[in-house]
Amino acid sequence: MADLTRARDVAQKMIENVKRVIVGKDRAVELGLIAIMCQGHILIEDVPGVGKTMLARSLARSCGSSFRRIQFTPDLLPSDITGVSIYNQKMSEFEFKKGPIFAQVVLADEINRATPKTQSALLEAMEERQVTVEGVTHPVPRPFTVMATQNPVEYEGTFPLPEAQLDRFFLIITLGYPSPEEELRIIDGQQTAHPIESLESVASPEDIQVLQDTTRSVFVDELVKQYAITLNRQTRSNEDISLGSSPRGSLALVRGAQALALIRGRDYVLPDDVKELAVPVMAHRIIVSAAARMRGIQGSNIISSLVDKTPVPGAQVRGVVKT
Repeated sequence: MADLTRARDVAQKMIENVKRVIVGKDRAVELGLIAIMCQGHILIEDVPGVGKTMLARSLARSCGSSFRRIQFTPDLLPSDITGVSIYNQKMSEFEFKKGPIFAQVVLADEINRATPKTQSALLEAMEERQVTVEGVTHPVPRPFTVMATQNPVEYEGTFPLPEAQLDRFFLIITLGYPSPEEELRIIDGQQTAHPIESLESVASPEDIQVLQDTTRSVFVDELVKQYAITLNRQTRSNEDISLGSSPRGSLALVRGAQALALIRGRDYVLPDDVKELAVPVMAHRIIVSAAARMRGIQGSNIISSLVDKTPVPGAQVRGVVKT
């Protein structure tokens, strides 16, 4: 119980710290922390100027971890990310110069502005926590998180991320425009200086590892696991979906629910935790059929519909629908 209390305190401190910079987007901040707690990666997608990069930078600073930013452009090469071997004349041998991927928090800014070949340079690091260059494997630091931002693919100069890479992101975050009141708070908050400049870390890499370990210890009932699996499997038989979610979707749902329960101060997961995370965890893991896209249906709409239609485990006890 002591570990749970300590982990929850660290999580709440990080949330409050990030909210000093990110105004009115409490759910986005919480989702970002959930991904870190689950050792996952974050994709932040929205139009330019709504705070995607600021959210990633604020989370990184709050973690107290080593941080590198990569600005993705069409001329960026894979070696610019992973690093390159250079011949050292004094030592008469090749020496590996590490690229910016070798940091605990890596911000891949505007990731969909780089070519697919360059985007794929992140795949091994995101999944295996290692980078292989010229046949030699180099582990990346721990904890390790990639926070990528992207503009909608309809904008000029963008390359859609391949399905294999989208599946490696734990969840996707959309920020949206602020309300008039929130926009006024943003203007007032940056009157003299940007809040990110004075933002300090409230956790250490060791705290993050404790947070991640404690998250895995949160209890998940077998019925809740089956509920997550049922939601995920229904994406594979839906007529509006041409490619359903992989088993990573079920795993991410359960782990994300554990993190959400911990943030809420519980040592057990509720079905509502799974429902709350279904859209950000699963919507980017499916491919909407061409016919559905023509009707203006998006992945988030389909997942929300599946959540509404799928009975919650144990509902028969309350006299609702028997599963």
